[in-house]
Amino acid sequence: MMPKRNAVAMAAESTDQLTSDHLSGELQTALQVTGLREFFRDSVQNALRKQHVDVDAQTEQYVVNILTTFARSDELYEHTPDGLRLRPLAHMFADAAAAPSRERQQHSLRRLGDVSLFIAGFFAQTFARKLIDVDYHIAMGGRAYATLADGVRAKALAQVFAEMARKFQRLVDVLNEVAEMSHVHSDKDVLRLYEIFVKTGSPRAREILTRLGVVPVAAHALRRQ
Repeated sequence: MMPKRNAVAMAAESTDQLTSDHLSGELQTALQVTGLREFFRDSVQNALRKQHVDVDAQTEQYVVNILTTFARSDELYEHTPDGLRLRPLAHMFADAAAAPSRERQQHSLRRLGDVSLFIAGFFAQTFARKLIDVDYHIAMGGRAYATLADGVRAKALAQVFAEMARKFQRLVDVLNEVAEMSHVHSDKDVLRLYEIFVKTGSPRAREILTRLGVVPVAAHALRRQ
């Protein structure tokens, strides 16, 4: 089941502010690497091992394909009078809801899931103090993939989407790892990691906080205090 339409107006103000100028340093560096697909494959495999996430080989390849595709800003962003802009997830959801055919609906849902995963994975730190946070992208993307898993005819692809839906949060952690392999955490980053852990329960955020000497407390524990 897709998220309620009352999230539509909220989302536009958040994702519309992300432009091609926000590509992380790690991704910009990757663009200069010969054999971009191989670079991302190695990075994803290393991140999967480090985060102890087990996925099917076809799911791993699908994630690598997302990174390889969206490494080109013209694949991720859309041309507008103000330059390249990211289409809000809410608009992608509206496209899927109003699609005139099954094929167009599945195309829109796939775009929604792919963009949600990529943005949550590579831009999680940029959502601080914005109306819509990373947990919204996780919810939208996970439900888009779940809907696709129930609707696509190809069994192999349905299995990939089903696994993407089940493990969306963990795959976000994997892409966070890919994006931040050479990142040094500042005090501001630590506070943001704590916020992400409280909102999403991210095992990766908990692991980093613990390594940095911060004892994370889950949201349900905070509510009891």
